[in-house]
Amino acid sequence: MSKVVLKGFILVPESELGLVKSELTNHKRLTLEEGGCITLQVTENPKNPLRFDVYEEFIDRAAFDYHQERVKASRWGMITTNVQRYYQVFE
Repeated sequence: MSKVVLKGFILVPESELGLVKSELTNHKRLTLEEGGCITLQVTENPKNPLRFDVYEEFIDRAAFDYHQERVKASRWGMITTNVQRYYQVFE
């Protein structure tokens, strides 16, 4: 089994920026508590306050898939429905 890495960014609608930012700390905490999460970095882009750069590593595909399913059912998943995601996944 090999590590799975997700790299990319999200674009947040300006009208939802405050809500997304307020839930981000909780999203990070819950993700880092997942047994298969190695690292998670979500940082606001200094040139575009609506863009957040994302980097995640998971121990394997099963851990990555678990994370994806958990997030869909989470508060973060509901809050970020209108967020545009631009990701690449590497195995």
